[in-house]
Amino acid sequence: MGDRLKGKVAVVTGSGQGIGKAIAIALAKEGAAVITNNRRKGSAQEDAETAASEIVSLGGRAFPFFGDVANFETAGKLIQTAVDKFGSLDILVNNAGTGNMSAKPWNMTEEEWDTSINAHLKGTFNCVRRACAIMKNLKWGRIINTSSMAWLGNPPHLNYGSAKAGVVGLTKAVAGEMFKYGVTCNAYCPNAATPSTTGAGLLEVITKAYEAGLITKTKFEGMLNPPPAEAIGPFIAYLCTEEARHINGKVFDVKGNQIAVYSDPVKERLIYKEEGLWTIEELIQVVPNYLLPSKEDLEFPQMPE
Repeated sequence: MGDRLKGKVAVVTGSGQGIGKAIAIALAKEGAAVITNNRRKGSAQEDAETAASEIVSLGGRAFPFFGDVANFETAGKLIQTAVDKFGSLDILVNNAGTGNMSAKPWNMTEEEWDTSINAHLKGTFNCVRRACAIMKNLKWGRIINTSSMAWLGNPPHLNYGSAKAGVVGLTKAVAGEMFKYGVTCNAYCPNAATPSTTGAGLLEVITKAYEAGLITKTKFEGMLNPPPAEAIGPFIAYLCTEEARHINGKVFDVKGNQIAVYSDPVKERLIYKEEGLWTIEELIQVVPNYLLPSKEDLEFPQMPE
């Protein structure tokens, strides 16, 4: 057990198993008291209670909370539980989500859309909203949100990708608002072995994506053999330390011993007309010659039927 997070109190949503549990244990091993969480008690072989018990068996402090953070009031009760049980809230890791429901843009149901947005984006906002009120007064805090490489727009999970892109936007907005109060907010895209990343359904999807040229051979092979969830924990714990106090508004990709940071979007090219607005006739000539001059700029990889 370490002590870099000694005296800190953390909430890790969706930490009954998998990546969330690994992060909760990593934080506890550095001295943080942890509120573990998942939707329902006994919903799987492992849940928030078994995760908390494991942390306690290792000599740490933990307490389980059951409830769906996609509900605004439930998220508030979760955050308040950290204050009631351990006296503070210093770290929030938003990990809770739901399965990736795949559908085409023309047949995705409203329920499939809402379920994904609520679980990943609204649930993250609900907890961030409550945590920021506390951390602002403490003048210290670490918020870490879970995105996915799907935030780049990889089909066919348009609901999941949209939610995860929203998490990135939320992360950067919160980072800008909260840094002056000593609070950082970052996001990361995990690649690790979990029930949702090792199933036959996902194998079929990523095989199609590879065959369509949406992902490279290296990425495809890496997705076939993801590292264990425990590999995620150390980097997330690092982001919570005092040494990482200047890291803010960043999006990372974490896969085993490989850690990358995404660049911020930048304007790549510009066309400018000194007088008056562009006409359609002018744009027909100028856009393909100056704004999008290469064939690759005009194409987007397609997912096969």
